[in-house]
Amino acid sequence: MNREELDTRLDPKAIAWLDQALAEAGEAGKAQDNVAVPKWELRFAAAGRHCGQDNADDVRTLLLQHAAADVATLTRLYHQGAAAERRAVLLALPHLVPGPEALPLIEDALRTNDTRLVEAAVGPYAAGHLDPHAWRHAVLKCLFTGVPVAAVAGAEHRAHGDAELARMLTDFASERTAAGRSVPPDLHRVLNMTGEES
Repeated sequence: MNREELDTRLDPKAIAWLDQALAEAGEAGKAQDNVAVPKWELRFAAAGRHCGQDNADDVRTLLLQHAAADVATLTRLYHQGAAAERRAVLLALPHLVPGPEALPLIEDALRTNDTRLVEAAVGPYAAGHLDPHAWRHAVLKCLFTGVPVAAVAGAEHRAHGDAELARMLTDFASERTAAGRSVPPDLHRVLNMTGEES
């Protein structure tokens, strides 16, 4: 997230709040005088209230980056947070976790029917770390919940030549049709990506 671009969307009061929040996040690795919850984590939860809901994801991502939040911190914030805070953690994963250690958070989000979490969960981190089986089910989850396939990072690359995904999509479409339900338009888009459509 570009701080300069974010500042153009914030009023002076919000900018001052964010400056203080980022300064506190930058102190995250230092001794905290045995406080139960570091100040920056309280600000993480309050980002929408002070900077506006439209800016909250970007503000929270910046806070996590400045704090150099590790997997344990990200996991705690995710499980203790409301949906908006969980979404921000998921969006920040590609910037903070190079390996697969945070996959349990992605898997948890994909078990929900909260489209905000599902959409955030299928971003670049999932594209880089979900195994083929789990990734296929993530795509189906998007179709089932109405999350646009455009949100699935790396979809064209990962779907290409995936005969198993094509089979799953075809079965899903058949089940929907047999039940008298419409087939999501995105299903055919993904099926085309596989190159396996008959």
